[in-house]
Amino acid sequence: MQNNPDEKDMKRELGLLDGTMLVVGSMIGSGIFIVSADMVRNVGSAGWLILIWVLSGIMTMIAAVSYGELSAMFPKAGGQYVYLKEAYSKLIAFLYGWSFFAVIQTGTIAAVGVAFGKFAAYLYPPLSDENVLYEIGSFKLNAAQLVSIATIILLTYINSRGVKNGKYIQTVFTITKIASLFGLIIFGFVLAANADVWDTNWADAWTAKQYIKDTDAWNAIGGGVLLSAVAASMVGSLFSSDAWNGVTFISGEIKNPQRNVGLSLFYGTLIVTVIYIAANIMYLAVMPINDIAFAASDRVGVEASKSIFGSTGTYIIAIMIMISTFGCNNGLILAGARVYYTMAKDGLFFNKAASLNRASVPGWGLWFQCFWASALCLTGKYGDLLDFVMIIVVIFYILTIAGIFILRKKMPDAERPYKAFGYPVLPAVYIILATVFCIMLLKDRPETCGWGVLIMLAGIPVYYATKNKS
Repeated sequence: MQNNPDEKDMKRELGLLDGTMLVVGSMIGSGIFIVSADMVRNVGSAGWLILIWVLSGIMTMIAAVSYGELSAMFPKAGGQYVYLKEAYSKLIAFLYGWSFFAVIQTGTIAAVGVAFGKFAAYLYPPLSDENVLYEIGSFKLNAAQLVSIATIILLTYINSRGVKNGKYIQTVFTITKIASLFGLIIFGFVLAANADVWDTNWADAWTAKQYIKDTDAWNAIGGGVLLSAVAASMVGSLFSSDAWNGVTFISGEIKNPQRNVGLSLFYGTLIVTVIYIAANIMYLAVMPINDIAFAASDRVGVEASKSIFGSTGTYIIAIMIMISTFGCNNGLILAGARVYYTMAKDGLFFNKAASLNRASVPGWGLWFQCFWASALCLTGKYGDLLDFVMIIVVIFYILTIAGIFILRKKMPDAERPYKAFGYPVLPAVYIILATVFCIMLLKDRPETCGWGVLIMLAGIPVYYATKNKS
């Protein structure tokens, strides 16, 4: 068997700008244009909508700056997988890697890819998901699925040719999407802001209410019901803010990772948080809150763009989302394979994934990821993944941030070029808020979140079977 190359064979070719662009580009996909509709149906008011986005942004930034300490301690490929292994055990790290490959990363790549395909259909209708090309039994293959698979294969091929190729795509597309989003926000305020709409939306800013589909009516909510509604809404805002940790997976290719990974996390999450809050304030300035709640197919961004640019708004937003999702998937694909590479070096993934190709990137890991993400595109169930993707993601964020406390005791003398900002208060605040979020989701959505936890736990027998063979 061919010896696996050491991690030092990876080329450190990415700087602070590249890392920041990876964080921003991986975070901003299609969510900011869609999820606010469901959030409004859950809480029904402008104040609660903005508060949830602010709270999600604060949680994301606390987690990101906390990860800075871990990334400085362990500046190597694999990121969160490595942190969990060092703080806990190979089993906990494997359960993360197992969930990451089975659902988290590949499911997100599939969903973002299909979003690209759906919005491409605005420009060329035959690419629509309604254009069924092949049908056998309950299985239907549509054009949007093929477009999504084609983009995943294309981006995988580009990234397999070297980290520089992926870096250029990431930087160009991320800068373009940041400029486009800021443009949309500014034009929204300048061209379409309506004082009457704004005043009406904020008249009952803190009167929470929930839309009940069965009765087609709004019900006032408070207490535990409101807490459940906030947790349900945060699924969308946290999902839209996720994938910020991708830069930790490629620490082995970052220049001066002890400094640049932590700064990339901070700058990237700050930029995205500001954009997301500003975008939602803009929505409230140009659209009545009921129009946000009941936007066609939840496409809030499309409706806002129509208000700003008229009939051409549909095409403008379609192009923006295609740019956004293409760049997002590039970041997800680039970062994900580094986790499988590190797992394989520990004997916990396909052996081939532990090797680097001629371009010094984990080529086999990239193609394994491509194959499974493409398969998930064909299931047609990517839209159902949201709840159980997020509960797994947040559970491992909790464990990782708790790992900072563990490692402070376990490795008190270890070099820490950067220490978690606000330790121990801010990391503890994140753990408490995230735990409440998970408890409320398990309580209110056991049929989806329960499956997420079961998928994660299903990795336990797989781990021991793999371990016994290695």
